[in-house]
Amino acid sequence: MVKKKTTRKSKENANWGTILRRSFGITIAGGILVLGWLVYLAQDLPSIEQLENFDPDLVTRVYSRDGQVLDEFYLQKRVFVNLSQIPQIMQDAVVASEDRRFREHWGISLRSVARAVVINLLTLKYSQGFSTISQQLARNLYKSIGFEETLLRKIKEVITAIQIERTYTKDEILEMYLNTVHFGHGTYGVQAAAKRFFGKDAKDLSLDEAATLVGVLPSPVHYSPINNPTKSIARRNTVLRLMLAQGYISQKAYRQARALPLTIVEESRTGKAPYFTEYIRRFMETEDERLGVNIYRDGLKIYTTLDARLQDIAEEMLMRSIRENQDIFNQTIWADSEKFAELAYLGIFPEDTVKMMMKGDLPLYTELRDKLLVQCALVALDPRTGQILAMVGGRPDYHDQYNRAVQAPRQPGSVFKPFVYTTAIDNGYPVTTQLLNQPVVLNVQNSKGEWIKWMPQNYDYSTGGLTTLRDGLRRSLNLISVRMVQELVPAREVKTMAQRMGITTNIRAVDAIALGTSEVYLMDVVAAYAVFDNAGVYSKPFGINRVEDRYGNVIARYVPEQEEVLSEETAYLMTNLMQSVMDAGTGGSARWKYLFHYPAAGKTGTTQGRSDAWFVGFTPYIVAGVWFGIDSYPISLGPNREGSTAALPAWARFMRESHKLLNLPKKDFVRPKGVIEVQICSVTKKKPTSACPVETEVFKKGTEPTETCDIHRPY
Repeated sequence: MVKKKTTRKSKENANWGTILRRSFGITIAGGILVLGWLVYLAQDLPSIEQLENFDPDLVTRVYSRDGQVLDEFYLQKRVFVNLSQIPQIMQDAVVASEDRRFREHWGISLRSVARAVVINLLTLKYSQGFSTISQQLARNLYKSIGFEETLLRKIKEVITAIQIERTYTKDEILEMYLNTVHFGHGTYGVQAAAKRFFGKDAKDLSLDEAATLVGVLPSPVHYSPINNPTKSIARRNTVLRLMLAQGYISQKAYRQARALPLTIVEESRTGKAPYFTEYIRRFMETEDERLGVNIYRDGLKIYTTLDARLQDIAEEMLMRSIRENQDIFNQTIWADSEKFAELAYLGIFPEDTVKMMMKGDLPLYTELRDKLLVQCALVALDPRTGQILAMVGGRPDYHDQYNRAVQAPRQPGSVFKPFVYTTAIDNGYPVTTQLLNQPVVLNVQNSKGEWIKWMPQNYDYSTGGLTTLRDGLRRSLNLISVRMVQELVPAREVKTMAQRMGITTNIRAVDAIALGTSEVYLMDVVAAYAVFDNAGVYSKPFGINRVEDRYGNVIARYVPEQEEVLSEETAYLMTNLMQSVMDAGTGGSARWKYLFHYPAAGKTGTTQGRSDAWFVGFTPYIVAGVWFGIDSYPISLGPNREGSTAALPAWARFMRESHKLLNLPKKDFVRPKGVIEVQICSVTKKKPTSACPVETEVFKKGTEPTETCDIHRPY
């Protein structure tokens, strides 16, 4: 009997031992599985190194040379600020609303977890979350965690939040959170949000504004102060009530902030100088790989050459001329009912509506803008360096992506003539060289590629006798320019000269080159004219001085790229010839009508049918060019819309106001030692006798006249 009892007891003990061993084994195996699962989950979570290197995407800012922010480049609009630059009321509002035990927990609030579990079990759905600020930061910073509402994501989030708490202090976590959280409308971080919604820096936020921003966080779309102001105010008041309940603000501050209306600033659709900043953006995209940066993520500071004050003047003066030219174009096209019906698609659009749009009472339909809008472009450079001081690539009131200053090849007309004259001067012909101002015949190709005979005429249909190069350019005589190509300098040499001076388009080496029939870019022409202004040295136009990274380190500097392409004597003689254009030629209205009295040189340009109007000119300080035309070539600007009437006014006003603003002293162009002044007979252009009427002319040494006048003999 005893033996049987002992055996039964031993068996029972053995069974319990087996159970305990199996339970222990199962527990160990389960623990290993859980641990393995956690290790597996952690494989795509941020490493310790990633956690220690906080590197959010930041906005790249573009600055003018006078310190104004022109534009911003970004995928996520975020500007980093230190916690010291974020007001305490903003910090308190975030903690009160998003994580009241932020200073106490270690990345996860067990009390919040327990509350969420109970509520979700009772409701049988995911209706209560338990994210701390650290968990939200983990989700915002590291895309591998994901945003879907699942248990798996929550576990990843918790693991990363605990690691963040072990890596950073509470203040550092709060700083990172406030610089990364999404406030809606493309803004990330409190600085970007403060600028977007209230037009101020984060450090200047008031209590009600801080509460408004924090109120947005649970659902930026639902509580947007722009799209849903009523809900935004209600949510703001909830945040204020939480701050009051937790002792962050007084009852008085609560009542005052709660009573304030919601005041949101209008968003600026484009920055200043939009054509210029797009030009900079495209350039920086070509520099990304070389510099090892991303302009949309790295928070760069791009310091440009553009003067925002001159840019404002350029846009204002262009708009004045746009209105003048548009009015004349409107009257001209309306008078031709057949042409107007064709260009305005009057079979589709109502005539009265289109006319109202053309007058500026309504925005013009996109489909009609290339045919019915007078367009413009302006470039201003520093002639000594090539720095871009101002750039307008199209109408300021109809901004688009087509930058006519650098992307639109247009016929230059007489603006191209200085390249013909430069070729002659550089080949030793003095400015007193005389050619016959009589008709000539050119062989040109028509639109079908067929060669035909063409007899060009002077603009005023005049003809005459022997005419000097100075008078030919001053009066912009087509016949003199053509004879220069036929008799003095071949077309291929003119093409070579234009390319040497910076023209990048395909110049056709035919006799018609003398009349500017090959298309050019405004930027190229302005840079080429700067060669005259800079003693024969070409400076490649550029728009950036330096680029800094987010920490203020200079990662790129840009300096002038220069090359001597003309002798200083040739450059000065051409400048002197074009001064005649300004003082007594086709550019004279800049003086007597627009009151621009600085020493200056320039040239008008008008193409056949008045499809293009140009003026390009310079002083010792600024070289600038202006173009007006219709995008669809060859629609005419209208009667009497030449370079001197359509383009020169904007140029003269811009130069007048720019020189006045910069307080520049009047300064003459410097004559080099290789150029001398000589008295000559004003009739024969030879050495004068005592009986000759005389004038003073400039020559390269060695090219002055050696023959004596044979008409005026001393009595």
